[in-house]
Amino acid sequence: MTSLTTQEFFRAARLLPPCLRTEVLNLPDDVAEGAEEIRLRTGRTPSVVIADDEVQILPSHIVTASELQLVLEIATRASAHTYADSIKMGFVTAEGGCRLGLCGTAVTDGNKISALRRLSSVCIRISREKRGCADAIYKGLTDGGFKSTLIISPPGGGKTTLLRELVRLLSDSGKRISLADERSEVAGTFEGQPCFDVGARTDVLTGAPKSEGIYLLLRSMAPQIIAFDEITSPLDIEAAETAANCGVSLLATAHGAGVFDLKQRDLYKKLVDKQIFRRAVIIENIKGKRRYTVEELS
Repeated sequence: MTSLTTQEFFRAARLLPPCLRTEVLNLPDDVAEGAEEIRLRTGRTPSVVIADDEVQILPSHIVTASELQLVLEIATRASAHTYADSIKMGFVTAEGGCRLGLCGTAVTDGNKISALRRLSSVCIRISREKRGCADAIYKGLTDGGFKSTLIISPPGGGKTTLLRELVRLLSDSGKRISLADERSEVAGTFEGQPCFDVGARTDVLTGAPKSEGIYLLLRSMAPQIIAFDEITSPLDIEAAETAANCGVSLLATAHGAGVFDLKQRDLYKKLVDKQIFRRAVIIENIKGKRRYTVEELS
């Protein structure tokens, strides 16, 4: 395994228990290069997600609960207690930027999840930097000055990857960027340092809800652009509108098939109608390849 994509797969596989790790690293290179996630469920065989398919691998290996716990111990360097805040939200960011999605038995305090016990599923997301993925659209997004831009695609369509690359390019071009990276999915921050290159002039805030993070960054970092992943609530839109009214440009993502699709949903219709974003980048998956289309919104 020598290519960048297989190296990233290897980095994710290091989080597996030794016996399972050896088997996974012996998978064919085409599987390693195409894999986007490694999924482990108790009582089931492991699987990898490739494009839109989930492929069962290692049919003779049945995942145990103790193996899932060991994955968590490896990812947290045997210090799971120091990751309690993120674990109760269902994720952990490991060294190298790999993100673990966690599922199990929730412990609640009133209406809030206070802890997660007895893991039943672990999803290891293989995060990849794709230098050059924004080359076809970057000039069009920056000619005449960058305008607030919304990246749109269905789940798993490559929004975060494109966002990360645009943040890097804009930052290295001289823009002062603040990144509200709630779950460390963009910068892959591990122990305070981004594992991915998000540019020389990017300040990264992790762990805070996006809306609160936007307000904090506005107050403390004097950004020219605020970037964040996945608009999911009215609070996110309110914070984005506040930032825009303060003269800050925005770079964000949303789930959808396109602008028309967003307008059919109440949350996003308000987002489009308020003209907070001036441009949209729509990502389509055409026969396994991603196509980027830029649309003017106002």
